[in-house]
Amino acid sequence: MVLRLMFVALVSLGLAACGVSSATPSPSMSPGSPPAPVASPSIGGSPTGSSGPTGSGGPTSSGGPTGSGGADPAAIGRAFVEALASGDTAAAEAMEDATMRTAAPGAALAKVWGQIVTQFGAFAGLGDVTTEIKPPYTNATVQAAFANATVPIIVTVDANGRVAGLHLGQPVPAGSSSPSGSAAPSALRAAYVKPDTFTESEVTVGSAPWVLPGTLSMPKGDGPFPAVVLVAGSGPMDRDETIGPNAPLRDLAWGLASSGIAVLRYDKRTKVYAAEMAADVASITVKEETTDDAIAAIELLRATPGVDPARVFLAGHSLGGYLAPRIAAQVPGKLAGVALLEANSSPLPRLIVDQFEYLASPEGGADPQAKAMLETVRAQAALAESPDLSPSTPSSELPLGIPAAYWLDLQTYDQLATAQNLPIPIFLSQGGRDYQVPPAELAGWRTALAARSGVSILEYPALNHLLMAGTGPSRPAEYAVPGHVAPELVADLAAWVRGRT
Repeated sequence: MVLRLMFVALVSLGLAACGVSSATPSPSMSPGSPPAPVASPSIGGSPTGSSGPTGSGGPTSSGGPTGSGGADPAAIGRAFVEALASGDTAAAEAMEDATMRTAAPGAALAKVWGQIVTQFGAFAGLGDVTTEIKPPYTNATVQAAFANATVPIIVTVDANGRVAGLHLGQPVPAGSSSPSGSAAPSALRAAYVKPDTFTESEVTVGSAPWVLPGTLSMPKGDGPFPAVVLVAGSGPMDRDETIGPNAPLRDLAWGLASSGIAVLRYDKRTKVYAAEMAADVASITVKEETTDDAIAAIELLRATPGVDPARVFLAGHSLGGYLAPRIAAQVPGKLAGVALLEANSSPLPRLIVDQFEYLASPEGGADPQAKAMLETVRAQAALAESPDLSPSTPSSELPLGIPAAYWLDLQTYDQLATAQNLPIPIFLSQGGRDYQVPPAELAGWRTALAARSGVSILEYPALNHLLMAGTGPSRPAEYAVPGHVAPELVADLAAWVRGRT
């Protein structure tokens, strides 16, 4: 769960991660942290249209005028990133449109760049620039080299040649190439992945106007196979849930497929349709952000040849795990079980406070930004849970600047009671080093589910929020270290799925 610091209309996973271009309130339910860097920083209402590392799309032209009032978006994008890299944030701010200047003035841009450098290492220079037209915008993707990775920095340019958005593409760790389905280089594969045992194909999830690109991992051999829909955390996540050099959902998909389980994963609506959702941001809830598309994915997987429709499961990570009981309750009789991976039992506003408190503490690194924001966040979280909250409550008074509609919807959701009433098996995993959904959250689940059968609760003392092993207190910088989902978790989840009949 990544806390985001501000929104542009709503800056979700603020300067640290997904932000305004997400157009969706994505509070703290994605790998990351409040003031900390995560995989895909994003500011502004840019329509990226990206389909993730294994999807279609991508740059369609390189350099030259491609709209933007006759200006050269490639040159504008390069100049903007050069200004950030040189520390001339005043010049960068002068290139922004009015909305971006409000959301990301020079001081904020400096923080963004500092977070990128912290995550990916010292800046080493700029490479090629490509452009892609997404009317009325043009995305200029600037390849920026850092000590530990090459990072596509995507600058969205409007029709007047002003910078209207900023976010990161999928980083490529130094010394490796971009992954492409099951043929990814071995350096990007966990040891438990057996690429010769499954195939991958592109699929589409949902229907117009929210068609999403996805990937189906299908075991080789005779089916029908049990199958899993993977649901990502908050923010404009791609199908792999790419966080810096890590891709937890890709690891899970490949690990489960290597164990004879079909898996469907897909890009989130907040990634593919950022601009469209930004137009109606004040009314967006988790229904539009997550649940509707998860239900569409379940229907698609149940109808897929080679899949046993009686053995389709849902596995949600972070925000996806928190919402898994709600999703399952909306598709009675269509799921054989749900897996909640690092899911909070506390209300979301309280979890946000816990995250800020941790990052402000010595154990969490005593982050000065978290300390400075702590009292404000506490007051905002209290209002988000209060009966005084109304549709007219200003978003500036609510956690992370997320509009009231999002919090009003969550006031009606009790994940514990919803899970209690599910007539299907439940799998819960909890990492002992997860500071975003700390181990204390497991107590609520244990109490709520103690009286019902079919519940498997597994603890993994060494795992962080990305489901990856480490030592010592977990901090945001750990997410920049390449790793893979722990083999024991993959094995346990696979055994649980195969064991359900």
